[in-house]
Amino acid sequence: MVILKPNFTTQEIQVRVDQYISQFKEGYFTPLAMMARLTEEAGELAREINHYYGEKPKKSSEAENTVEDELGDLLFVITCLANSLDIDLSDSFNRSMTKFETRDKDRWTKK
Repeated sequence: MVILKPNFTTQEIQVRVDQYISQFKEGYFTPLAMMARLTEEAGELAREINHYYGEKPKKSSEAENTVEDELGDLLFVITCLANSLDIDLSDSFNRSMTKFETRDKDRWTKK
């Protein structure tokens, strides 16, 4: 059986995260707390990459997380941070890509 995964736009991701967070009185954490959480999640991603692609095998007692799971966690925290600061991720991504496409257009060997 093939399970089809939905394709979300960044706007849909931001709305879904906001709907989830909005159900709690606490709401979004402060930007500084979310930055700490983002750093924590980046560390968990680094650990998974090291387990799968590096020299440090996973212990049998360690939970079965995946790189995909950790990327999802990072996306969630980034979305929370963007939402709390009223930043449109599509606009942010577009600005970043324009910068890379301009600044780095001749940086590497093209195929």
